[in-house]
Amino acid sequence: MKYRLQIFLGIIILMAIACSPKKKLPDVSNISMPLTVQRFERDFFSFDTLHIARGLDSLQKKYPVFIKDYLYNILAAYPQPDSVVKDVLLFRRTYAAIDSAVQVQFPHFKNYTEQIAQGFRYFHYYFPKYNLPHQIITFVGPIEGVGTALTSSGLAIGLQAYLGHQFPAYHTQYISEVYPDYETRRFEPQYIVVNCMRSIINDYYPEKKAGNPLIDQMIELGKRLYVLDACLPTVADTLKTGYTNDQLKGCYDHEKNIWSFFIQNNLLYETEPTQIASYVNDGPGTPELGPAAPGNIGLFTGWQIVKLWMKNHQDVTLDQLLNTPAKQIFEEAKYHP
Repeated sequence: MKYRLQIFLGIIILMAIACSPKKKLPDVSNISMPLTVQRFERDFFSFDTLHIARGLDSLQKKYPVFIKDYLYNILAAYPQPDSVVKDVLLFRRTYAAIDSAVQVQFPHFKNYTEQIAQGFRYFHYYFPKYNLPHQIITFVGPIEGVGTALTSSGLAIGLQAYLGHQFPAYHTQYISEVYPDYETRRFEPQYIVVNCMRSIINDYYPEKKAGNPLIDQMIELGKRLYVLDACLPTVADTLKTGYTNDQLKGCYDHEKNIWSFFIQNNLLYETEPTQIASYVNDGPGTPELGPAAPGNIGLFTGWQIVKLWMKNHQDVTLDQLLNTPAKQIFEEAKYHP
């Protein structure tokens, strides 16, 4: 009889969980978000290398603004005609195979464009005064360069950074020194949309780290992740945090221990960069918390504090959240996992 009662109670609990109300997402279906895509890398790698000057002129006409960003900021070409021609020819020869891999991996960009547009709709809903870009420009740049960047021409996406973490070029000695394994693990196509939205958020709300105590830096990271989560509600949390499945699960399983570590080591109000950098910057892990703990673990803690604060301030907009001092959020959240 007791066994049957336990089963009955278990069923009731499961039904209660299944029927519990979930936070309703805003309807953004009526927000117009036209996005055009220009495949710059196709034009760049297709013109005749026997007539580079002529090819660059054609790019200048089609991409009058972005061509300057590409040549001088992305390729870091010296701004002299002869040097530009030399640098472009060298890059074309060196990266021809990379471009071929990009064309195989990304024969079209429609799915990513639709996902980015949806993220933009949510961002416009929450931050209507921000002027979102209406053009995406894909390119192939140096592997050690940027994967996404906001330019005056639009949102630029370096597809050389999203060929899958097993792509051989990521594991050469030079690139391995620039990007360790914990970073190239994220060189996957599914990170494109996350990184694009992160660029938008960071442009709207630039990072505030220098000189601030650890708890403030963690909450600032948590604010951005909370906004990212709101703009990409159907994207996996592992992609938004950059953690692996096991790392994220471990953070939730040991949330109390993580918080106790910061408390017991008097780290919350520490401002010395060398003492706190590993907790709020990307890295291979946090050895002090065990071999499975991810780097940038302060992101997780800051996110939990912000989520708790927002749960108790449901009338607060995301814009108000970003403009609320980290100190106030910490004091009012009363976070005690």
